Amino acid sequence: MSRFFTRENLPVIIAFAIVYVVWGSTYLVNYWAIVEIPPFLMSGVRFMLAGATVYSFARLGGAAMPSKKQWQNSAWAGITLLSFGTGLVVWAEQYIDTGMAALFVAFEPLVVVLLLWQMRDKKPGALSFLGVALGIIGMFLLVDQPQLELNTHTIYGLIAIAIGILSWGYASIYIGDADMPESRWVSSGIQMMAGGLCLFIMGLFTGDLQKFAWADLTWKGIASFFYLVVFGSLIAFSAFNYLLQKVSPDKVATTNYVNPVVAMLLGWAFNNEEITRQSILAAVILLAGVFCLSMGSARK
Repeated sequence: MSRFFTRENLPVIIAFAIVYVVWGSTYLVNYWAIVEIPPFLMSGVRFMLAGATVYSFARLGGAAMPSKKQWQNSAWAGITLLSFGTGLVVWAEQYIDTGMAALFVAFEPLVVVLLLWQMRDKKPGALSFLGVALGIIGMFLLVDQPQLELNTHTIYGLIAIAIGILSWGYASIYIGDADMPESRWVSSGIQMMAGGLCLFIMGLFTGDLQKFAWADLTWKGIASFFYLVVFGSLIAFSAFNYLLQKVSPDKVATTNYVNPVVAMLLGWAFNNEEITRQSILAAVILLAGVFCLSMGSARK
């Protein structure tokens, strides 16, 4: 244990802690924000503001100007990670409880393992296959719950989350192979600016600007927005990019151990969301599957 908590490992440990806890809280905070600000507009402005801030400080601090290829790679990573990976999940929270959405996103490590098999020929071991089986069982238990009424809206929400999981998993692996800027801050800034711009354009097509009204804003919506900018984007997303450069994608995906638990507890405590015995059982089975996936990858 003492070997783990070394000076060299400390930045990685802190980055994991930030991503675990802060991103777990953003499910609820995103919901509070989109109650008053339409989802694509809110997410787009959030990421553009955070990205421009990070990029500007990095360049003023002496970070090198990225090449054209690095700009392109970072922009593509931002679109797949944030526009689809995050933006669609935020959009789905209009129709699906925040804790439930977080549990569905916990299915992502399974996707990462399967994509690693496809993209890097990294075949899962027996323990990883057990994790896949547990994940599928947990997913069925999640869907088969009385509080998740399968109407048109919830089906659209589930489809959006599924696309988001696939996109995020692909991007997590893509970043590890791509020619990215030397400075992780520059990389994070470009990703957020590109992802935010794409989300803003999506908001134009879905009519988010027409739906938004300044008069509808309250202190809660404003505070939620700036929490997402500062903690969810500036701090946590930069920590996530740091982890992708320091550890393997399947280990970064283990953030799904803690994020759903934090999201479920906050949704129950502050948003009157129901936690049933079945949802607890589904969470235990699903997270056990995530654990098996992580251990199987580590042993391999």
